Amino acid sequence: MPFDDWNVAEEEGEEELQDTSFFEGRRDVILFCVDCSQSMQELQDDAVYEDVKTSHLLTALDAAMQVQKKKTVSGPNDWVGILLYNTSRPNESNNRTSEIKKGTFLYQDLAPISVESIQKLIRLVEEARDDPEHLEKTFPPLSGTKMPMGDVFTSCNWVLRDSAPKTASKRVFLITDDDNPSPASTKMLTSARTTLIDLTQSGCQIEPFFISTTEKPFDVTKFYSSVLPSNVLGEEESETSGVLPDSISITRIDDLLDQMRFHEQPKRAIFNVPFEIGKGFTIGVKGYGLVTEQRKGPYLYFIDLGDRMEVARSRTVYVDEEKEAEVGRNKMLFGMKLGADEDGGYGDETGLGPSRVVKHGQRPFYTAEEVQAFRTLGLEPGIKLLGFKDKKELAFEDNVKHSIFIYPDELKYSGSKRTFSALLQKMLEKGKIGLVRALVRRNSSPVFCALLPQAEKVEEGGWCEPGGFHLIVLPFADDIRAAPIEEQLRASEKVKDAAKNWIDKLCLKNGTYPPDSYPNPSLAYHNAQLQAVAFREEFDGESFEDLTRPKYDIIHKRAGALLKEWKKTLVKDDNFNNVLATSGVKRKADISVDEAELRSKCESGQLDKLRVDQLKDFLRNKGQSISGKKADLMKRVEEYLANHS
Repeated sequence: MPFDDWNVAEEEGEEELQDTSFFEGRRDVILFCVDCSQSMQELQDDAVYEDVKTSHLLTALDAAMQVQKKKTVSGPNDWVGILLYNTSRPNESNNRTSEIKKGTFLYQDLAPISVESIQKLIRLVEEARDDPEHLEKTFPPLSGTKMPMGDVFTSCNWVLRDSAPKTASKRVFLITDDDNPSPASTKMLTSARTTLIDLTQSGCQIEPFFISTTEKPFDVTKFYSSVLPSNVLGEEESETSGVLPDSISITRIDDLLDQMRFHEQPKRAIFNVPFEIGKGFTIGVKGYGLVTEQRKGPYLYFIDLGDRMEVARSRTVYVDEEKEAEVGRNKMLFGMKLGADEDGGYGDETGLGPSRVVKHGQRPFYTAEEVQAFRTLGLEPGIKLLGFKDKKELAFEDNVKHSIFIYPDELKYSGSKRTFSALLQKMLEKGKIGLVRALVRRNSSPVFCALLPQAEKVEEGGWCEPGGFHLIVLPFADDIRAAPIEEQLRASEKVKDAAKNWIDKLCLKNGTYPPDSYPNPSLAYHNAQLQAVAFREEFDGESFEDLTRPKYDIIHKRAGALLKEWKKTLVKDDNFNNVLATSGVKRKADISVDEAELRSKCESGQLDKLRVDQLKDFLRNKGQSISGKKADLMKRVEEYLANHS
C-alpha cells in the first residue's frame, strides 16, 4: 500500500473531509539548458547505430526527446522547453516581456507537453543522424568566445518567469562538457553565482549533467564548485568549499538518458511544517515520501457529438430532496447513527452554537470544522520534539508503515539548516533517536513518531544517501500481534552450504535492487500503447520487452552446475521427504445473542426459538443461574428482562 494511505479516514462517509490538495498532482516544469559549443558538437562514432556519427549535443537533444515522449503518458500536464546557449543563431520575434541574452536560442518554447513539438524534435534528431553536420548548420557555435554563465542563468530566469505557471515546480537541466566557461575571471564567476542565486530564489532548482570523458575529464573545481550550491549537509565548511559529488558527472555519454530518467520526476515535498525543538525554538522542515505506488492514469469519458468527440467533465453536487435545490458544501452537517426519537424525527431545537444540548432520542450533528477539530485534537500542523532514547530502543517491528524523510527548509525559518545539521550530528554521535509528536497535514490525526538520524553516505557509482531524519510512525500497543511460531523441519548445514554457493552467484550488483531498471510490465505495456496512439505510431506488442522476466540463460550459465549439485544434496537430506503432521483446530461457533434481540423475541413470544446454549450464555453473562431445563431458562430470562426494563 502507498505510504500516504495512512491519512485516509476509515470511518464511512468522511472521505469528503480529507485534505486532497496533496493528491492533486502539481505541474512539473523542465527547461533543458544545453551547451552548443564546438566541443559539444564534435563528431564521434555512435554506440547504438552503425556507421552513424553522433555528438554530445545530439545525445542531449535525443535525451530531451525521450523524456518528453515519456511525459505524454506520465505527466501530460507538465511543461517543457529547450534553451540552447553558445550559439550564434538569433531568436525570432516573440511575445515575451523580456528578451533573452545574446548567444542563447530558445529552440522550444516553454509550454505544456504537445505531440507537435515532440515530433518537431524527433525530425531534428533524425535529420542530424542522416547528416552529421546538420546540427552545426542549424545551431552554429560561437567562434572564439564563450557566453558568460551569468547571462545563461539570467536567460533561464527570464524564460521561466515569462512562461512557467506560478505554482509549478521549476527545474533547469544544465547539460555541458565545459568545466571552465570563464577561465581566470573572478568578475564572471561572481556574476554567475549572483544570477544563480536569483534563479533559485524564484523557486527553481538546478539539475546539472556534466559530461566527462576519458579524453576530456570534467573538473568541477575549476568553476562550478564555486557557483552551484553544495548538497553536503552537516559541516559548516561545506557551505564555502562547494565540492560537488561525483553523482552529477556523466562518465559515459550513453549514461545521460539513464541519469536524466533518474532526475526526471521532481522530488516534491509532501509537507512543509515547523519543527519545535524546544519552547520558542522552532525550525522549518520538509517531508519527502520514499515509497509510492505507480498507477495507471485516470480514465476519461468522451461524448460523441457526431462531428467531434469532447471530454465529459463530471462534478459532485449535494441536493436537498425536499426543496429540490443544490446545497453548498459549507452547509453540510455530519451526524452519527445513534438512533432517533419515537416518531422518527430528529427535532428542530438542536442548536449549533458553541455549546448545545442534544435531547434524548435525538442525533448530534457536527460541522466539518468540528469534525476536523476532533481528528486533529485542535492542534496545528507541526512536529514537536518530546525527548530522546537510545537507538537500540527502536525495534525492527516498530516500523509498520513507510517512513518519511525530513530535511531542513530555510525559507520560513532562517538558520534551519545549521540547527538541523547540529541536531543530526549530535544524535549520530550519541547513538540516540528522537521521540516526536507529528501532525503533518491539517486533516490528519496526530501520531507519535521516532526520529531516526541518517548520516550522509556516498557509494560507488555516485549514489548518495543524504543526511537527515527518518520519521517513523510508531504503532500503538494493540497494533502489533505476536505471530505464532511453529517449529518446522530444518535443513542440514550441508544443504545450506550448497544453497549459499548458487545464491552468491545470483546476488544483485552492490547488493541493492534498482527499481528504476525494472518497471512494472503491465504498466509499461499500457504506457507504450498510449504513447504509440499519441504519436500515431503502430504498436507492436510482440516487440515489447518485459524487463522483469528472469534471464534464464545467464542464470544457468552462472549457477547451473551449482543448482544441480544443490538438488542432489537436498534429495539426500534426511528431512527431504518428511512432513510434520498438523492437527486442525475447529473454530468455536459464536452463540452470543445481544440483549436487544433477546428482548424483541421475548415481547413477540418467540423466546422458545432460541437454543438452550444461547439462553445459558445470556444468563451466564448476567450473573444468573444456568441450571434447569429450557422452560426454566426461559422463565429466568423473562424475569430478568422484566426487572431491568
